[in-house]
Amino acid sequence: MSTDYYAVKKPDNILERICFELRKLIEEAVKINLCDGLLFSGGLDTSILAFTASKYTALKAFTVALNGAPAPDVEYASLVARRLGFRHYIRYFCENELNEALHETVKVMRSFDPMEIRNSAAIYIALSVAKEEGLNAVMTGDGSDELFAGYSFLFNLEGEELKLKLKEIWKTMSFSSIPLSRAIGMEARLPYLDPRIREFASKLDPSYLIREERGRKWGKWILRKAFEEMLPDEIIWRIKTPIEHGSGTTILPDIFNQKITDEEFQERKRKYLETDRVVIRSKEQLLYYEIFRSVIGVPHPVKGGRTCPYCNSDAEEEATYCRTCGYYPI
Repeated sequence: MSTDYYAVKKPDNILERICFELRKLIEEAVKINLCDGLLFSGGLDTSILAFTASKYTALKAFTVALNGAPAPDVEYASLVARRLGFRHYIRYFCENELNEALHETVKVMRSFDPMEIRNSAAIYIALSVAKEEGLNAVMTGDGSDELFAGYSFLFNLEGEELKLKLKEIWKTMSFSSIPLSRAIGMEARLPYLDPRIREFASKLDPSYLIREERGRKWGKWILRKAFEEMLPDEIIWRIKTPIEHGSGTTILPDIFNQKITDEEFQERKRKYLETDRVVIRSKEQLLYYEIFRSVIGVPHPVKGGRTCPYCNSDAEEEATYCRTCGYYPI
């Protein structure tokens, strides 16, 4: 297709043609990456994959949630599973299982960035549940937010400014499901990263990505319109929910704040600043750093280039945040 095909123009049936093409590309990508397993949040991206994959396989979808924590993913995922009729596994994990996942996640990701670990630990648990069920590969919804402007920090950008920002994101995007799945002998398959979908997104006029509807701005607007008739309204117009919020791990800072006194935190924070030259920002990060320190060691530069001023680890020349400690901006 030519670039002109994706440009904004009348008549209105252009939108229908774009939606049709997008559905076709996603279906082809799912068939290429098809397997019985899906890490399933009940959000827009994974629900589209569930809808598409369930036409071709006896799908097994996996949703995880921290026991006792608010975890909206369970409700939304269950809604879609009932509607489409595929097998849905829900695992409520306890603190002991979470602690094991945190150790493994820090080790694999080589990071003590609280947001990274909080999100990725839930992914690790979901992968582990899928493996328990005998699967060796799962699909994930990774890549959709990056390609189709799903993040709220993009909502005030338009036109060329939005396109340039997305291109920056595409150069550096990475997904923890890939190394985490490898670490436990599985494979994560990411249909949205199919080269044809990436090309489609790169040529799409930005006005199809972010648009107002129903009284608010939406990212991934074209994805919502493309599957509007195929999925429940609650899913199509569900606000993007980070993994930590959907799975309940967002309460981890509160849990760790109760486990460590302020005096202990200040003492250990001061110790690691003096001995390791690492700046610790929270009690949650302190615990992740102590795991990091025990399984990987004290962060130090390896490449000899730019380093993070807060943890002394390597940092890419154009990076705005540190992948090791999560500090922003650097």
